[in-house]
Amino acid sequence: MTIYCKSFEKLLTFLILVVIWGDVMAGFDEAQAAYDMGNYDVAAREYRVLAERGNPGAQYNMGIMYEEGKGLPKDNKEAARWYRKSAEQGFAAAQFNLGHMYIAGQGVPVNYEEGVKWYRKAADNGDVAAQVNLGYMYFVGKGVPLDLVQACMWYRKAADLGYPEGQYNLGYMYAKGQGVPQDYVQAYM
Repeated sequence: MTIYCKSFEKLLTFLILVVIWGDVMAGFDEAQAAYDMGNYDVAAREYRVLAERGNPGAQYNMGIMYEEGKGLPKDNKEAARWYRKSAEQGFAAAQFNLGHMYIAGQGVPVNYEEGVKWYRKAADNGDVAAQVNLGYMYFVGKGVPLDLVQACMWYRKAADLGYPEGQYNLGYMYAKGQGVPQDYVQAYM
């Protein structure tokens, strides 16, 4: 009898999770469809419900909507708050946006070290724009010590993924011999 009850409990738990996850995904799809059609008020309502339940994609989208003032009042402080919730769950796009907000002082005080921290997390999660921006921070020595070798490393990561800004910046580094030996052939490849 105990084995049957435990199996039944597991099955019931699984079915409840399937129903809940299905509702969450349906709500996200509805919110995205409303956003895509320009119905920002509906999208904001739908995303908020999901975001408050901890959905990192919905939290990121709440940040976007606050930052752009679509369906919600333009509020960079609120945008940063939602980006942080999503970023702390490992959502790379939110990590990138939060890093940018710290670098630019939008909704949060300017803090290059904090911006670099979030760029690095996004870059480590494969965000190519974050890789380029992190390379730039090493190139200019903001939030990190100036380190042209590290700048090249991050530019190369983005370049290897086909990102044009990474390719351009890496080419520049080769042309100038900064962080890598000067090599005009590599610069133009």
